[in-house]
Amino acid sequence: MCPIVGIGGSAGGFEAAMDLLRHLPPQTGMAFVIVQHLDPHHGSRLPNLLGKATSMPVSEITRTIIPQPNAVYVQPPNKCVIAKSGKLTLVSRTERQNVGIDHFFESLAEECGSRAIGIVLSGTGSDGTAGLRAIKAAGGLTFAQTEESAKFDAMPRSAIRSGFVDLVMPPDAIAREISRIGEHPYIRRPMTDGAEAEKEAYRQADDLGRVFLSLKKQMGVDFSGYKESTLIRRIQRRMAVHRIDTLKRYARFLRDNKKEIELLFDDLLINVTRFFRDEKVFRALKKRFLPALLKKKRKTRPQELRVWIPGCATGEEVYSLAISILEALGGQASKWRIQIFGTDLSESVVEHARLGIYSSAIEKDVSPARLRRFFLKRDGAYQIGRNVRDICTFARQNIAADPPFSRLDIISCRNVLIYLSPELHKRCIPQFHYALNPDGFLILGPAESVGLYEELFKLVDKKNKIYTKEAAASPRPAVFIPQQGLKLPHFGAKPAAINFEPDLLKVADRIVLSTYAPAAVVIDDKMQVHQFRGRTDLFLEHTPGPATFNLLQLARTNLVPDLRATIRRAIKTGKAARTERAKVTLRGKNYEINIQVVPFKVMGTDLSWYLVIFDETTRRTRAERLLQPLGKAGAQGELSELRRELTASKQSLQAVIEEHEATNEELKASNEEVESSNEELQSTNEELETAKEELQSTNEELTTLNEELSNRNLEMMQMTNELNNLLSSIQMPIVMVDNALTVRRATPAARGAFNILSTDIGRPLRDLRPNIDVPDMEKILREVIETLGTRERNVSDKHGRQYSLRVRPYRTTDDKIDGAVITLVDIDGEKRPGLEKPNHEHGSSRK
Repeated sequence: MCPIVGIGGSAGGFEAAMDLLRHLPPQTGMAFVIVQHLDPHHGSRLPNLLGKATSMPVSEITRTIIPQPNAVYVQPPNKCVIAKSGKLTLVSRTERQNVGIDHFFESLAEECGSRAIGIVLSGTGSDGTAGLRAIKAAGGLTFAQTEESAKFDAMPRSAIRSGFVDLVMPPDAIAREISRIGEHPYIRRPMTDGAEAEKEAYRQADDLGRVFLSLKKQMGVDFSGYKESTLIRRIQRRMAVHRIDTLKRYARFLRDNKKEIELLFDDLLINVTRFFRDEKVFRALKKRFLPALLKKKRKTRPQELRVWIPGCATGEEVYSLAISILEALGGQASKWRIQIFGTDLSESVVEHARLGIYSSAIEKDVSPARLRRFFLKRDGAYQIGRNVRDICTFARQNIAADPPFSRLDIISCRNVLIYLSPELHKRCIPQFHYALNPDGFLILGPAESVGLYEELFKLVDKKNKIYTKEAAASPRPAVFIPQQGLKLPHFGAKPAAINFEPDLLKVADRIVLSTYAPAAVVIDDKMQVHQFRGRTDLFLEHTPGPATFNLLQLARTNLVPDLRATIRRAIKTGKAARTERAKVTLRGKNYEINIQVVPFKVMGTDLSWYLVIFDETTRRTRAERLLQPLGKAGAQGELSELRRELTASKQSLQAVIEEHEATNEELKASNEEVESSNEELQSTNEELETAKEELQSTNEELTTLNEELSNRNLEMMQMTNELNNLLSSIQMPIVMVDNALTVRRATPAARGAFNILSTDIGRPLRDLRPNIDVPDMEKILREVIETLGTRERNVSDKHGRQYSLRVRPYRTTDDKIDGAVITLVDIDGEKRPGLEKPNHEHGSSRK
């Protein structure tokens, strides 16, 4: 199949498409498919109008066809087009808001891969944004019209802000860029398989190593352990964007271009994802695995569920899993502590995931019931509801170098391992085994497996690639040491040049911290926990109710007064504060700990952070203290008195806390009233949004239709001018009448013979007094109209001049009779001296 360029537009897109086609050369070797939002109940003249802007053939798709190079195809108004099996196929149009551009772009990405090009032109809404992401992830190229040149800038603006557009240009510049890119080897001769990519990597090992070095220096990530076939394709895609044909030139280009390094980094990490992708997996989880897991977890206290999704991209899978868990729990969700961690290498996509805002294209993946329950609709886009976002945490993490999360119940690592080399597989799979709880689940993509580690995992659902953790007799140790320092790159690095010292220092520090460091948490000045360090379950627990990261709500009850006082002291003074021998009760036993709060700041920011350390070095049970010698009776009494004073102080502090909680309850009640009002306003707003979308969709279709009519009016004006000039130049009396025998048009020469003035247009023919003698004119005209025949006779005027009168039926373009045409041919010209010989081409003859 030849490369295919998908062009999507809505309101204002017709003019932009005309401009683009006008500047495209006729021989590009590509096929162009135009998907325009059109009224499904009205026929379109778009192919005829677009055909005037290009010498390439333009046709409407009416059936399944094989696209040909140097041709333009237009989607019909009442269907959607997709690319499938090397052909363009029509499918039924969805009743939802227009997403036909996304449908075509996504099918184009799947069908053509790196030979797909997507262009978003003027229009309202956000159709095309999700499709451009699919094309870019598949290795294709993406364009968007500049907002300034677009008649309606919503569609190109949505695409540009999504970050999935390679080049932003006016339509004429896009046309010129496509003609240049079309000659690039990436488009003309794409690599067909991984083996070819491996050979290419071997031939250009030094240049590839320089590219990886630039990425590692600026972004801190070593891609040498990633699958080279994928990396090569993504690098060549960036080369095509900049029209660079050799890897050596591109490596030099990267050295002086930090922005391009960031763009390449994002390109290497981009992955196709959507809500509830591979719906069978989520159905199996919801019906089979989640109920079994929740049943086991209900027997434990506290009821906690922890999930990790590495390589989460923009968060669709994280939120899909969160929604499935909330649906499985039903009304019991508030009693559970649910933590879902989504991690990715790219900070930009992690930030996107945190916001949880997605285009209306998700309507095709998320049911209307879920949209109503778990999403908020704002300005034509959808945002994940707060109840879902509160249980999801996103962070930047490198699974090839950073330690994993722990005590997990589910790990969903779908379509991530396919981008990693076998060496990194040997590192990641044991890590997953270490991170999972007994009987925890590991979910992989359809093309992935645990490979050599079958003793660590048991396959429980072959179709959906769901594994459960096995307690292996002698499990292989999970390695948390960054491997890039221990693996010799194969593109030119020498063993003697490798420095092991930094890696050894990091590993030693990590072992010491994980083994001997006390439990601690990092909080902000609002006492919100941002990081847990070590085993904090002795001091912190989740109470029943809404999930929270407030430290005072997580802390065990009798630890709260000392904890609150110590933190407040550190915040007030800005210096480290310490409380010794604070009491905490766990399973009926009393423990004494030291609490230390250390303020600190991160370089480059003004935010204040606090490290709260729970030091167990003074821990003793009450029974142990009673067995120890306590000294004289006086000391015993003094100790008892101090304990009583401490108890009284704590009781007083507890009273203050209870008053504060009572105030909070009142505020909560007021807040609930505000939320109730907000719910009503939100319901009204949703109704208005729906009405707005319907009007917007109708307006788009009317705008496109108006553009067609406007161009048709221009054509009609041109034809009218041509007809008027033609009739004015004919020196022959011609009169046209309609079926009611009313004069509709006459040539200037007819004024003398029929006595017709310009003001007589529209008057019945019988009201005129012609200069020729034809008493039965109306009868002749009626016969011609009824019989569809032609009548001819010789007549004369008042001066005796002879004419041949011919009457023919007036036929329309659809072969209907709508009147008659009267023609007079002068046959008496030669009888009069000084007259020229009649022109036979005009139908004259000699008598």
